[in-house]
Amino acid sequence: MPRPVHFEIPAKNPEKVSAFYRDVFGWQIEKWEGPVEYWNVVTGANDTPGVNGGIYTPQEGHPGGTINTLDVDNLDAYITKVTANGGKIVVPKMPIPTVGWVAYGADVEGNVFGMLQMDEAAGTE
Repeated sequence: MPRPVHFEIPAKNPEKVSAFYRDVFGWQIEKWEGPVEYWNVVTGANDTPGVNGGIYTPQEGHPGGTINTLDVDNLDAYITKVTANGGKIVVPKMPIPTVGWVAYGADVEGNVFGMLQMDEAAGTE
């Protein structure tokens, strides 16, 4: 059963938003040296309940808003399930190099969520 494993918070000024969450909650936030502007967020120790996430600068075509991402074992199968059950894919499957494959869907009321299939080889072909 897929569970939330990641969240994303949009920010026009990621440094300012990062400072807010660091100061208020003590989160550890570091800029990711990847192909897009993204800051990784650690919200606590791995042996305690909760999820880590990220802060992103919304790009054209991205659905925006705070997004919860679910861990799935077969992204293509879940894309099919989303559309077969009245949802839609709002950002198609794409690689996150060395992490995995991600797609963003929307449920029957338009609530956006992410789906992530871990695969370290993604985007390295």
